[in-house]
Parts: sequence; structure tokens; C-alpha cells
Amino acid sequence: MQPADFQLEDTGDGGAVLRLVGDWTTTGVGPAARRLAGRVGASPVKRLDLSELGRFDTAGALILVHAAPGLLPESAWADRPEAGRIYAMVEALERESAPPPRRADALTRTFAKIGLGVYDIGHEMMMSMAFFGRLMEAALAALRRPGSIRWPAWFSQAERAGLDAMPIIAVTNFFIGAVIAFLGANLLTQFGAGVFTVQLVAVATLRELAVLITAILLAGRSASSFAAEIGSMRMNQEVDAMQVMGVNPFQALVIPRLAALVLMLPLLTFIGMLSGFLGGMVVTWSQLSYGPAFFIQRISDDPMMGTHLMVGLVKAPVFAVVIAGIGCRQGMSVAGDVESLGRRVTAAVVQAIFAIILLDAIFALIFLELNL
Repeated sequence: MQPADFQLEDTGDGGAVLRLVGDWTTTGVGPAARRLAGRVGASPVKRLDLSELGRFDTAGALILVHAAPGLLPESAWADRPEAGRIYAMVEALERESAPPPRRADALTRTFAKIGLGVYDIGHEMMMSMAFFGRLMEAALAALRRPGSIRWPAWFSQAERAGLDAMPIIAVTNFFIGAVIAFLGANLLTQFGAGVFTVQLVAVATLRELAVLITAILLAGRSASSFAAEIGSMRMNQEVDAMQVMGVNPFQALVIPRLAALVLMLPLLTFIGMLSGFLGGMVVTWSQLSYGPAFFIQRISDDPMMGTHLMVGLVKAPVFAVVIAGIGCRQGMSVAGDVESLGRRVTAAVVQAIFAIILLDAIFALIFLELNL
């Protein structure tokens, strides 16, 4: 293969002769195309010298169309009529092709993105409401017919979503309790109220931090797992196969995961509370010299601790329903490609965490109005 080259000679009458050398094909026309585009324009090409032209394809023809505007006469291709036919075809297609659409201005694109985002939010809300409606229908059907419940699936999901998460839940809440105790010991001792560090750790752990941290960890751990598992089954058409065999996918896939989280999240929250107490106890013992007996006594003597415990545990089942529902809903929405699976898994984690924080704020307002 001979690389493409050219020579451009001025004829003196306001035109030029273009001599094509070598193979003007897709693989060999690159460097010559850039040089030709920079030289043609001052003098229009009127004749072609094809005596040294090798192979010629549509790539070479497109280069000539762009470099020499205007249709070259058919007589210019007398020595190579087959090349002339290729050139004429490419020139006609290029001339008849529609111009590229005009790019909208920045303001229009900004409002278009905002409108598209609002539409996506509304669509997600509608689809989520429809999913939760089907979920409630499947849950009521399971309660009416306990014999149809797949107990092995329930216990398997409870083990994977609950028992396997105990170590990370305990360790994380331990350090959260220790951090709260460090802050309380540092600030309250400046006012001679270091003893109230125990109440600070207890109230923060019981009411907010234990259930919130546990729910967020499960949102990242279980919601993503639910979305990935069900989404991969959707990609492999296993969900469609279930429906063909008369198996309700909600009964087989969604209800066991929902029941497992509703059962295990309060237990994990209680374990998180104990771990937070342990972290706070270690810090108050090491920093303020308050022993474990004093720490436990201060908590047990406070009559409001039972209320704080109830407030924290009441949130757990609601958070469990939200986490399981969002994870399974995103899994059921996966299309047939891996990119869709990745988007849905990411959306499951983000939406679950956002919903948990929003619901926690709503619970805080409700309990504030109820003086709890």
C-alpha cells in the first residue's frame, strides 16, 4: 500500500490542477487529508491528474468533497471512471444530507434539564407508589394464606440481611458512641457538668444515632444487594420465567426480603444501642474516671430512658420497609443491560439513604409535637 499524497499546481487562469498520488483509502488518507484541507481554497480545483492514483474509496472521495467545494466535472475523472462514480455518489449524499440541528442556547438547555429532572422525579414517585401498592397487596395475600409463605427464603434473607450485618453494626455504633462521649467530655467539663456526658450519650444513642446509623448501613448493604440480586434475575429473564410458571415474583422475591428487614432491623438497632453505650462507657471511664457501675446507674435512674428507647425502636420497622421496598423496586425496574443494573443499584442506595434521613426528620417533628 502506497500512502496517499498530492501535488497542487496553479494553472495561471485562476484554477489549479490537483495530482493525486498513492492510495486514497480509509487506511492511508489521514496525513494527506489534513494537508490538503489547508492548501485548497485559494485556487479552485478545475482539473485532476489521476495518472499516479492507486486505490480509491469513499473515504478519499469524502476528503475531496470537503477540500474542494463544488462538484468536479465528470471529464476530470475520464482516466478513472470508477473513481468518478464513487466521488459523484459521495458528493450527492453529502449535498443532500440535512444540516446538523442547531444547538440550543445555554439558558434553554438549563431549563430543559430542570424540566427533565422534575419529570423524572414525578415518574419515580408514581412508579414507587404503584410498586408499594402491589407490595401491600402481596403482603395482605401472604397474611391471608400463611401456608403459601416460603419460610426457608424468609430465614435465609434474615440471616444474610440481619445476622451477617451484626459485626459492622456493632463496631460502627461503638465508635459513634465513643465520639459523642469525647465531645461531651470535652465540652461539658468546661462548665463543670461532665457527669451529664452519660445522659448525652444515652439520649443521642437511643433516640437518633443507633437507629439512624444502622438504617444507613443497611441501606448501603441490603438495598444495593436486593437491587443487584433481583436486577440480575430480571436480566436473565428469571422473573419472567417465574410468572410463566405461575409464581408471583412479589411473593417469591420481595416479601421475604421485606419481612427479613422488618424483623431484623429492630434487633440490629438494639444491638447498636448497646454498642453505643459500650463506646460511651469506655470513654467516660478513661477520660472522666466514671466507672461502668456509675454509667449504668445514671442511665437506669433517668425515668425518660424508656421513652427514648421506644422512640428509637419505633422508627426501625418503618426504615426497614423503606429500605427493602426501595431496593426491591429498583431491582424490578432493571432493563436487560448491565448499565441499567448499575444505575438502579446506585439509585437504590441514594434513594434509601435520602428517604431515611427525610423520615427521621419527620419523626423528630412528630415526637416534638407529642412531647416525647
